[in-house]
Amino acid sequence: MGAAILLAISFAIILAGALVFTNAVEWLGHRLDIGQGATGSILAAVGTAMPETLIPIVAIIGGAEGSEDVAIGAIIGAPFLLATLAMALVGTSAFIFQRRREQGLALKADIETLDRDLIFFLVFFGAGLLAGVALPDALHIPLAVVFFASYLFYVRATLRSGGEVQEAETIGRLYMDRGDDDQPPTKLIALQLAVGLAAIVGGAHLFVEEMIHVAESLGVEALVLSLILAPLATELPEKINSFFWIREGKDSLALGNITGAMVFQSTIPIAFGLALTGWELDRFAVVSAGLGLAGGALAYFTLRTRGRFELLPVTTWAALFGAFLAYVLATA
Repeated sequence: MGAAILLAISFAIILAGALVFTNAVEWLGHRLDIGQGATGSILAAVGTAMPETLIPIVAIIGGAEGSEDVAIGAIIGAPFLLATLAMALVGTSAFIFQRRREQGLALKADIETLDRDLIFFLVFFGAGLLAGVALPDALHIPLAVVFFASYLFYVRATLRSGGEVQEAETIGRLYMDRGDDDQPPTKLIALQLAVGLAAIVGGAHLFVEEMIHVAESLGVEALVLSLILAPLATELPEKINSFFWIREGKDSLALGNITGAMVFQSTIPIAFGLALTGWELDRFAVVSAGLGLAGGALAYFTLRTRGRFELLPVTTWAALFGAFLAYVLATA
């Protein structure tokens, strides 16, 4: 019971830190005159992906028994959730608010950024899966370097074609700003970024320790628990931002928040996993990754080539996530 309570507390710390961090990131994007596509796919995506990214890193560095399973589960689980349940959330919001949206169910986003995001995800998440089941260990370190360098290339390309800059009126007030100015001071933005990051790091450390304890008490494999619980607790709540952005017709920010996180999670965390763990994927991780790739492919076909939200893909994204839950319950 004590471990479960501490696990819940760690959730609260992580999410509070992520909320503070994300708010500051949006203001940073505006201050730096970065387009909405790049703000969504890089700044917002990295900010909201930070909790889920730090969990495996902290687990690996901590080196506790069972921590490697937590790390691998969190690394694979985040892209899987983003490509399935998060996409279903965005699609559902488009249907709910289609009369409010000027474009209805049609997609109004930076197509070049969306195209790049989804292709990067499919290529690198697929490569990460292949490395975990077929490639020799000797290739893991070189492949980790390629993953890291590829994300830097992606950032550079996205910044060059980021779309229109987000207006200050569309950003929530900086939480730490108590002044009357419309534009918060840069130093205050930086301070809030640091505070949010500190909360995320502390919460992630507590999360890893208590995740292992809870898994042991329930008799559930730590990898299975982290594949499901870690992404739900740290990724999905922050993607609620996309729900509201869709409502306002800001598809570039809404989708970039998700597809940009998909790119980040399928490159940087996997690079850490390849370099610092054995990166051996068991059947649960393989099934999760395969369903995530299916969700990503469906997103490319629906959003990139069809250019609109449709009911069948939305229900399919949700069904892919449900299929993994059913598989875990039936075989764990």
